[in-house]
Amino acid sequence: MKQIGLLLAILGLCLGCVGLMPYHQAYAGNLSLTVWPSTSILAVESGRVNKADRKLGEIGEKLDLNNSPLRSFRKYRGMFPTIAAMIVDNAPYEKVEDVLAIPDLTERQKKLLQANLENFTVTPPADVYIEGDYRLNTGSYD
Repeated sequence: MKQIGLLLAILGLCLGCVGLMPYHQAYAGNLSLTVWPSTSILAVESGRVNKADRKLGEIGEKLDLNNSPLRSFRKYRGMFPTIAAMIVDNAPYEKVEDVLAIPDLTERQKKLLQANLENFTVTPPADVYIEGDYRLNTGSYD
């Protein structure tokens, strides 16, 4: 009895694999017979802007010393990770020049900071950027 069941299973498998089973040809649906309701969709831009985007609009292209994450300093040669970590650790700053008063800066590091002062700005610290150690690890790994 087991042999007959096994034989039928093998025969069915062979017929299915070889393609001897009858098949039906597929027909494409005729969409012209279907009437779809036409409605107008108007896209309306909401006036809501989140806090992070509002802050970025104020700053522009400059790097905010009080709110920028550590990895943002990579675009300035020689700043990442050592000087950038010192800047983040010693924040907040009242004005851009305060970054030159960071303790333990070498002369070379001070010259590098002095050369990049025009690329920096200072705004009051925003919770949206600094809460939860967001400045040290933003979660974006590229």
